[in-house]
Amino acid sequence: MVRIGPMASPKTLLDRRELMAGLGVAALTPMWPIAGRAQRNPSLVWQARADTVALRPGSAVTPVWSLHGPEITFKRGETVDFAFGNELPVPAALNWRGIDGVLAIEPLMGRPPIAAGGKETVQLPLRHAGTFLCESGLLGDGQAQPSRPQHLIVRETEPVATDREQVLLIEDWRVRPDGTALAPGIDPKDTVPVLTINGRTSLDLSARTNERVRLRIISGCQRSVIAIKLEGLEVRVMAIDSQPSEPFQARNGALVLTPGGRVDAFIDITMPAGTSTPILLHDGKEARPVGRIVVSGEPPIRPAPLPPAPPLPSNGLPERLDLKNATRVELPLGGPSGDWAIPAKFVATAPPAFRAKKDRTVVLALTNHAAIATVFHLHGHHFRLLDRLDDGWKPFWLDTLAIEPGQTQRIAFRAEHSGRYLIESVATDWAAPRLVRWYAVE
Repeated sequence: MVRIGPMASPKTLLDRRELMAGLGVAALTPMWPIAGRAQRNPSLVWQARADTVALRPGSAVTPVWSLHGPEITFKRGETVDFAFGNELPVPAALNWRGIDGVLAIEPLMGRPPIAAGGKETVQLPLRHAGTFLCESGLLGDGQAQPSRPQHLIVRETEPVATDREQVLLIEDWRVRPDGTALAPGIDPKDTVPVLTINGRTSLDLSARTNERVRLRIISGCQRSVIAIKLEGLEVRVMAIDSQPSEPFQARNGALVLTPGGRVDAFIDITMPAGTSTPILLHDGKEARPVGRIVVSGEPPIRPAPLPPAPPLPSNGLPERLDLKNATRVELPLGGPSGDWAIPAKFVATAPPAFRAKKDRTVVLALTNHAAIATVFHLHGHHFRLLDRLDDGWKPFWLDTLAIEPGQTQRIAFRAEHSGRYLIESVATDWAAPRLVRWYAVE
């Protein structure tokens, strides 16, 4: 099992059944009833509330807002009775990353923001296995404090050839001289950028020789596109943005993540006992160490590393997309706001960015007119990144994409889920506003 050094988070990732066995079913009973529950679905209870994080070694902790709840894993195909309470002094809109086609959780469209002190319950069908993210900061620009997200793990129904797994949540911060942290959407002058991993500025992970570790790497960054590099290790990418990919080796052991992006990677620990290798983070300006993988003095877990892992089981997304008969839409980003709105001023009666027929392939041409990179996020569906000549696509699915200034990227998805869903756009500048529009599948 995973052994985390003294710098790591004290939380451990528990299987739902293990937690129920250890703590009793009563520990998972929501603090308020779930109306109309006819069957005993697994339950999950989260709250948005005040928290602290240690952003400067040796200094007092910094007050922030966080999503709190047990780190329980579920299995693909389960439906979870999800209960949420907003203990913050401001409204909150939960923003899920990677969960497709669930209108009941679609922020601003399917569910209005939850008032301060409010509570709600919803059934959450887990159609896909993967690493998911939920944040309460959709309305967070300019607020009193920045917010921390929470992850959700859904396991494959088939066995996966790893010895253990570890979640790595990376976050970016802007810290004032008095030690407080600045929310995004505000000019970060007179602040210092700080990157954390699992809520700490340094993290040690312990492993045994010839162990295979599944890293679930999550970017909880607000605006930064980052790269994480594991020196001296072969990093095999197995899933991106909650969907399996064709396995491939990360170039130079480095993984690039957009804000809200997720990567599942397998690493085989081939170093001898007593050695270590750094974990480096690059924020576009400089690389800095944020931790280490330390090989313990215990005997190797097996005589030799495991053979290369096969692809993760498919979540059932389509193998082919009909580009020839696709609905094609030009969607400019990064220019005058136009039909884009900040989430606090979004109205669901605004004209949609586009409409699509159910089961039709949609091709979006995303052109970034800004002077810096802009991040695009699609709710409700995953998409393929098309090749330059529109004659194929990359061998993975995405829900978030960073587009360089002046460039056009084309993406394609099958409009599988009827309903109305958000799209998001934000420049990679701490002061830049997050903007939203919506689209319809009919």
